[in-house]
Amino acid sequence: MSLTDFLYNYDSKKIVRPFIIAEAGVNHEGSMDLAKRLIDEAAEGGANAIKFQTYKAETIASKDSPYYWDITKEPTRSQFELFKKYDKFWKKEFEQLARYCEEVGIEFLSTAFDVESANFLNDLMSVYKISSSDITNLPFIEHQCKFGKPIILSTGASYKWEVQQAVETIEKYGNKLCLMHCVLNYPTPDPNAHLGMIKDLISTFPQAVPGYSDHTLPKDMHTLEVATLLGATVLEKHFTHDKTLPGNDHYHAMDKEDLKHFHSRIARTVELLGGFELTAIDDEAPARANARRSLVAAKAMPAGHVVTFEDLTWKRPASGISPKDISQLIGKQTAQDIAEDDVLRWNMFR
Repeated sequence: MSLTDFLYNYDSKKIVRPFIIAEAGVNHEGSMDLAKRLIDEAAEGGANAIKFQTYKAETIASKDSPYYWDITKEPTRSQFELFKKYDKFWKKEFEQLARYCEEVGIEFLSTAFDVESANFLNDLMSVYKISSSDITNLPFIEHQCKFGKPIILSTGASYKWEVQQAVETIEKYGNKLCLMHCVLNYPTPDPNAHLGMIKDLISTFPQAVPGYSDHTLPKDMHTLEVATLLGATVLEKHFTHDKTLPGNDHYHAMDKEDLKHFHSRIARTVELLGGFELTAIDDEAPARANARRSLVAAKAMPAGHVVTFEDLTWKRPASGISPKDISQLIGKQTAQDIAEDDVLRWNMFR
């Protein structure tokens, strides 16, 4: 199922396997061969889509933009310098990657960080992903909304009123919307993940499809499993071919083996979840019929007897008058002789 179909078929009362986006970002480091390897491994691991990032250093950051990441993992202290390392791919390269994704059978996505890339990516993908860093960049959000495609918006480092402003901006254009809980903390320590915020997103913005963009260390992929339990149906996590590589987004990324492990766990989790709407299930029918109780004669009652509370008790099975209807039975006359321990039915009374 495509991401567009997944978003439009979202039903909050149904539990489905989450849509997984492997966020390759710029972990290709300017190598087409490595980018294709990331596509291959994301598909092998079971990702539904792979997402890159499309930018030029000159249009995303000023030359004095400071770092906001763990410099023990990525020592570059300037955003401009870091982006300059990895901004080698542009229109031609992304067209090539989109074609390769189609060959492999995985959906292509890329986050645009400027108007020019947003324009040419329109021909390559059916959904726009907007970074948390652009949640207050309302004119750029509007530009992407004008393509008429679904919008996935990450909400990292945002107050609720900022999310509300962005949502109102998107809703003016009528785009289908997915809101991703996110924490802009690289890597995100477990206590900072605040997965409980997913519930607030669902409550505050019930019209949006809930999702989660993760920056915690992959470990056993438990974070994504908990996010699914809390209702996130679109999951995004950085993806790499080698988690031991220094710098950039390798150190907090998952790899294909992490993805495989997640899929094996989430299959059972989704099976256990079942559904969110309270109801009896078909397989409980025998228990409803036999483990519940009926009103039963506590003593023998002759025909014409007026029933009192003391005449009654309740026992299994539930094939007779339900105990919940006891007040309707008291005061009625028996239409026949009733023996002690008879399961009572309405045709025994008048």
